[in-house]
Amino acid sequence: MDINDLRSLTTVISMLTFLGIVWWAYGLKSSRKRFDEAAMLPFSEEAVDRAELGLADRQLKGKAS
Repeated sequence: MDINDLRSLTTVISMLTFLGIVWWAYGLKSSRKRFDEAAMLPFSEEAVDRAELGLADRQLKGKAS
């Protein structure tokens, strides 16, 4: 076994690991739903922060212009 065989083996293992992660993240219905909910968390917190501060969208637009 020379260095090129080791490099090829490392490439194949890395590719299989990557494909496994992609399958885990997007292939399973339960994972997809959980990750979609997690992706929306920053937006839901922003709405809660605005509501706590008593800011409306039109107040924000008025300050921006």
